[in-house]
Amino acid sequence: MLLDHVAIATPDLDQGAAPYVALGLRPEGPDEDVGTQGVRVRAFVVGDTLIELLMPTRPDSPIAGFLEKKGPGLHHTAYRVEHLDAEIERLRGEGARFLSETPGPGRAGTRVVFLHPKWGQGTLIELVEHPTGHPAGDHGAHGQDSTAQNGAAR
Repeated sequence: MLLDHVAIATPDLDQGAAPYVALGLRPEGPDEDVGTQGVRVRAFVVGDTLIELLMPTRPDSPIAGFLEKKGPGLHHTAYRVEHLDAEIERLRGEGARFLSETPGPGRAGTRVVFLHPKWGQGTLIELVEHPTGHPAGDHGAHGQDSTAQNGAAR
């Protein structure tokens, strides 16, 4: 299991990106709308992981609710797994609680599931399975073949 990304909620992608651009980071591709989660994502590659900025695109999105309650900041950490269904079953055996019963579509063709923050000691945890043939740690391909995957969530 590897760190896949760190997600940060922001009400405005340009304002949210400013600190990372000042650090010398550049977006890894065009912003991506993730329709099932009601967010637009801007991702920055940092080594073998991503920093994802999440901006709500509708008022009922989970990110809009998060921003209303807590303001901008760290939303979740995500971990790359090879076999998501097997990992879900393994974690259920460990007593893990999930926010949904089944995985959903994710950014750039991934499959994802979120673990309940109460189970994660106050941290929202996401598990991410990349498409078959997508090399682990190769974030250079993210977003370049999926610039507008409506219905994909991360």
